[in-house]
Amino acid sequence: MIDAVAGSPKPGPRTVSPTVETVLGFVNTRADGTGRRELFGDGESFAAWLAERDEFDGEAVATDADAAVARELRDALVTVLLAHSGDEESLGEPLLRAERHLRRVGSLYPLAPAVTAGGVELTSPQTGVPRVFGTVLAAVTTFAQSGDWGRIKACRNPPCHFGFLDRTRNGGGLYCSTGCGSQVSMRKHRQRQRHGGAAPSEA
Repeated sequence: MIDAVAGSPKPGPRTVSPTVETVLGFVNTRADGTGRRELFGDGESFAAWLAERDEFDGEAVATDADAAVARELRDALVTVLLAHSGDEESLGEPLLRAERHLRRVGSLYPLAPAVTAGGVELTSPQTGVPRVFGTVLAAVTTFAQSGDWGRIKACRNPPCHFGFLDRTRNGGGLYCSTGCGSQVSMRKHRQRQRHGGAAPSEA
């Protein structure tokens, strides 16, 4: 369950779409300075994570190379989500590299429409781990088509960068929690004190 959605209490399954759950579940697997551990460190840990995710049908066979591909895809998505938050360090060349990588990934793991009387769903026609990456791309594409792609963000507080769904009315959320926002405010306050009151650039 996602535990960080800006402007909202902890969401339940009825308040967050499955596509958002898939995207955030995938990007929020990084280690950081807050105590979260790396979940894609090797094939074994990647397989263990897959086994716990229903959308991947318990896919649990993965190699160290698969885990490396997963980390690259995840990190490219995190860079895009940081850009959604206006994080200056992710803009420019880092964002261009991430977007180029995502285009390459999209060509390697193509999607297919599944058409029924009830509607159309994007799916991955592949099997095994390639299907996992296709499923993530399908979730990204489906949510982006809703027009709210820019509301999936990564927290601007380094080293957190936790992915969250911005539920603020104006879409101006920058941090995954009030705690992260407070940490940034405190750092800026200390920087102003060190620089004699001059306002530093935003973290």
